[in-house]
Amino acid sequence: MELKAWEYDEFPAFEEDVPGASWLDTTGDEVGVRYVPDVEYQSVGGVSRVLQILIPTSRNYKAPKPGRAASRSYPCIVYVQGSAWMTQNVYANLPCIARLAVKGYVIAVVQYRESGIGVFPDQVRDARNAIRFMREHAAEYAVDPTHMAVMGDSSGGHTAVYAGILHDDDTEHNLFPGISAEVSCIVNYYGSTDFTFEDANPSTPDHNAPTSPEGMVMGGVDLNEDQKARETLSVKCNIDETTTIAPVLIIHGTKDRTVNTKCSVYLHQRLQETGHESALYLLRGADHGGPEFWTEQTLSIVDEFVRARM
Repeated sequence: MELKAWEYDEFPAFEEDVPGASWLDTTGDEVGVRYVPDVEYQSVGGVSRVLQILIPTSRNYKAPKPGRAASRSYPCIVYVQGSAWMTQNVYANLPCIARLAVKGYVIAVVQYRESGIGVFPDQVRDARNAIRFMREHAAEYAVDPTHMAVMGDSSGGHTAVYAGILHDDDTEHNLFPGISAEVSCIVNYYGSTDFTFEDANPSTPDHNAPTSPEGMVMGGVDLNEDQKARETLSVKCNIDETTTIAPVLIIHGTKDRTVNTKCSVYLHQRLQETGHESALYLLRGADHGGPEFWTEQTLSIVDEFVRARM
C-alpha cells in the first residue's frame, strides 16, 4: 500500500477473510463528542471566566477545529453548573452532560463569578455573556445562533431561569454589543429558586443567614431580616403577567434534601398563573441531582422540550 496522506473515501477497506472474526456494520453517523476545554469568554475586573465546550462529531461530520470549518451546525445549550453560587467545579458533570451533547447539541458549560467575587445578579450577567459569546463564535464551534437555550442545575438552575428574565442587551453589562442573549427555552434542574419559606433549603442550618450560600451571593445579607433582598433573589417574586420569559422545563426530585421540591412547584405554579409556559417533572425518590437526571428517559424529555421550541 502506498504511504501518503490518504483521503477517507479513497482509502481501501480491509476485506480479507479472517477465520473467527465477527464483522459489525457502521454508518459513519455514530455520534461522539469533541471537548474544547477552558475557552475564555470574558474578563471583568481582571477576573477571567471560561467555558467547557462539547461539540458533537462523527465520521461523516467532523467537528470544526483550527483550519477546518464546520460542515453543519447544531442548537446550542449554555449550561450553568451548580455550586451554591460558590466556586464551581465545571468539570465534574461533563460525562453526564456529554450524553445530552450526543443527541445533537453544542453545550457550553459556563463558569461564573462566584460569591465573594460577584454579587447577584453578576452570575446571571455572566451566563448571558456566555450566550452572546457562543452566538458571536457560532461558526467556530458549529453553533446555529438562531437556536439557543440555557440550562442549569441547583444554583445554576436559579441562574439559568434568571438569565431568561434579566433582559440586559442594551446595557453596559453586555460585553458583546449588538449580540443578543435571548434564548428559545430554559431547562431548570432542581433549581434553588425560592427563599421565601422556612424550609426552602432543609439541610442548610443557617438558611437565609448572611453566612448561608443565599446570603453570601447577595453580598453577606441577612435574608431573614431583609424581605426585599429575599424577594429579589426568589425567582417567583419577579414574574408577573408582563414578564418576558421563554418556556421553562423544570425537573426536580421528590426527596431533595438540599433544595426543597416546593421551590420548583411554586415556580411552576407562578409561571402558569401568570400565563407563561412551564412544564414540571417530579422524579420520585430522587435526591439533589444524581444519575436519575441523566437517564435516557429524562434526557429524552429535555431533548423533546428543547427541540420543540427551537
